[in-house]
Amino acid sequence: MSDLRDAGDAWVTAEDGGRYWGRFGAAGLLAYDRDRDAILLQHRVTWSDHGDTWGIPGGARHERESAIDAAIRESQEEAGVPDDAVTPRLTHVLDRGGWTYTTLVADVATQFEPEITDPESHALAWVPLDEVDRLPLHPAFAHSWTLLRPLLGRTPVVVVDSANVVGSVPDGWWRDRHAAAIRLRDRIDAFVATGSGIRAGFFGLPDTVVPGLVDAFPEWIMVVEGVARGIGDTERVTVVDAEGLGDDEIVAEVERLAAANAAITVVTSDAELKARVLAAGAATTRGATKLLKRLPEVPGGAAQQ
Repeated sequence: MSDLRDAGDAWVTAEDGGRYWGRFGAAGLLAYDRDRDAILLQHRVTWSDHGDTWGIPGGARHERESAIDAAIRESQEEAGVPDDAVTPRLTHVLDRGGWTYTTLVADVATQFEPEITDPESHALAWVPLDEVDRLPLHPAFAHSWTLLRPLLGRTPVVVVDSANVVGSVPDGWWRDRHAAAIRLRDRIDAFVATGSGIRAGFFGLPDTVVPGLVDAFPEWIMVVEGVARGIGDTERVTVVDAEGLGDDEIVAEVERLAAANAAITVVTSDAELKARVLAAGAATTRGATKLLKRLPEVPGGAAQQ
């Protein structure tokens, strides 16, 4: 009879001398339900590593499997998490030297009830945030929890000053500002579609504040003004039409998002606007070039604008 176990299902000894499960590392899902103000936890079976403790659904990564894919797969295998039920927000990596555990922090997009779908759980439960510390936690999760709890519900958001970003490259945008705005929107949409994150420091959440914090998966808002208005949203980019000055609309968006406790980055190279949005509650600002370097090209270049 053949061995059906994945090649990643093996113990490894890391540089810190500890033995950890997962030849290619491991990953788990920290799912946060805003409406319940609770996270999904797993009561681990007695025979497991640190049995009878509570932690998040997770396990060994497969070879060449991304940490995010592993976290989602393991949560589906262990807790019956439905497809598209969560929205990735942040990744946090615990590095033991030669072995890593990646926690995917995600918001619940569609409420669901977990189901025990394999023999690794005594129970699964939505645990209110204020009650998590009362449980006997898996030691590694307990360490990560102290770092990650303050970030739950702080949605990373990028607000793009489209006029400033479009105007930063002399590619003929002035011949058709409307088409130039569409092109920028579509480049952002194409970037988000790749599933790539942006380093958490882009959002004023540097590794020095939360050790091990790696990537963020933000919401994207693009503010357009004048003749560029009316281009509409995409599935992944929200477009806001400024009734007056674009700068004033951007400040208003930042104030709205700050009231919702978002981690806001404004992309603009305008020094005056940078000062205004920081005063309005943005965590940080980034110049147009930093964004443009990350965006893929899409059909319809400057010559077509």
